[in-house]
Amino acid sequence: MDVKEQIKIAVEKITKDGKLQEQFQKEPVKALEGILGVDLPDDVINQVIQGVKAKLTADTVSDTVNALKGFLKK
Repeated sequence: MDVKEQIKIAVEKITKDGKLQEQFQKEPVKALEGILGVDLPDDVINQVIQGVKAKLTADTVSDTVNALKGFLKK
């Protein structure tokens, strides 16, 4: 199983669905297992959770920086 691919799939689905975002914040294991359709071992699911959180945070920071750049150019 490719953890990076699982993270990519999860991030794509979570960013497009507000309900999944809420569920991921409250119950990340349940949300990811529902998204990926598999029951993953604890060590793998924890890696995926950390990867998804890191990617979502990085995307949010990137969007904020881009918005600020646009604002400052005006």
